[in-house]
Amino acid sequence: MILLDGKLVSAEMKLKLKAEVTEMVAAGKRAPHLCAILVGNNGASETYVSSKVRNCEEVGFGSSLIRFDSDISEEVLLDKIHEINDDETIDGLIVQLPLPPQINVQKVTEAISPSKDVDGFHPTNSGRLMQNLPAFIPATPYGILMMLDYYGIQTEGKTCAVIGRSNIVGMPMSVLMARNDSPGNCTVTLCHSKTKNLEQVTAASDIIVAALGRPGFVKENMVKEGAIVIDVGITRVPSATTKSGFKIAGDVDFQNVSSKCAYISPVPGGVGLMTIIGLLKNTMAAAKKEISF
Repeated sequence: MILLDGKLVSAEMKLKLKAEVTEMVAAGKRAPHLCAILVGNNGASETYVSSKVRNCEEVGFGSSLIRFDSDISEEVLLDKIHEINDDETIDGLIVQLPLPPQINVQKVTEAISPSKDVDGFHPTNSGRLMQNLPAFIPATPYGILMMLDYYGIQTEGKTCAVIGRSNIVGMPMSVLMARNDSPGNCTVTLCHSKTKNLEQVTAASDIIVAALGRPGFVKENMVKEGAIVIDVGITRVPSATTKSGFKIAGDVDFQNVSSKCAYISPVPGGVGLMTIIGLLKNTMAAAKKEISF
C-alpha cells in the first residue's frame, strides 16, 4: 500500500508556486491576489479561510479577507462582490460556504465574475468543464488530479466509482475522470443515495472517490484488492482522546480498508491539502489570464 501523501505533494507544489511568484515580481509584475469573503463566525469556515490566507502568504500571493456579520443582507453582499469583480488588483474571489439562510447561494455564485471564480463553481466554468474547454476546475477535484499525476497513477481504461454527486466534488470529479485526458479515460459510475447495490459497484471498481461526508462509510467489503481509494471526506467527530474534544474523520474506514489498497489517501493529510493547491493554481492562472472568457 502506498499512501497518497498530500503533505508531501502540496509542499513541493508550493515551492514551485513560490518560485513562479518570485520570477513574476522580479519581472516587474504584480503577485497574484486572492480575496476571501467570510460571513458569520462558523468555526470550520474560520479554519478553512485562515488556512487559505496562510497558504497565500507562504507562496508570496497577496491576500485579503473581508468579514461580514451573519445578519448581512443579500444586497450588501452582492454589492461587495460586484465591487471586487471590478477591482483589477484582485485576481481571485471566493465566498466561503455555508452562508446564512437569508442569502441565496446560487445568486452569490453567479454574481462572481467567471474570470475570478477560482473555486470553479460559476455555471460558466461548470459548462466549460463539461465541454472540456479551458475553465477553472473546482479546487478539490483539481487537487485530486494533481495527486494522481504526481504519483504516476495510470487511469486510462480503469473503472471508477465516485460516491457523492455534489457540484463541488462528485459531479465535476466524474466528468474529469471520464474525459479524454490524463488523468482520465475511466469508465465512471456516479453513485449517490439512490444507487442500488452500491457495495457491488464499488467492489468492482479500480478507483473509488469517496465524497459524501459520512465518516467511515466505505468499508472493507466495498473495496477490491489493489484498488486506488481517494478519501475526500472531512468531518468533525467527537473524541475523548483529543484536547479539542473532536477529531477529523474521512469517508473511508482507513484502518480496515488500507491493507487492501494499492494507493489510499489519508484524512487528514490527503485531499484537503491538495484542495488548497488547486485554489492557488487557479489563482495563479487567473493572474496570468490563462483562461479567456
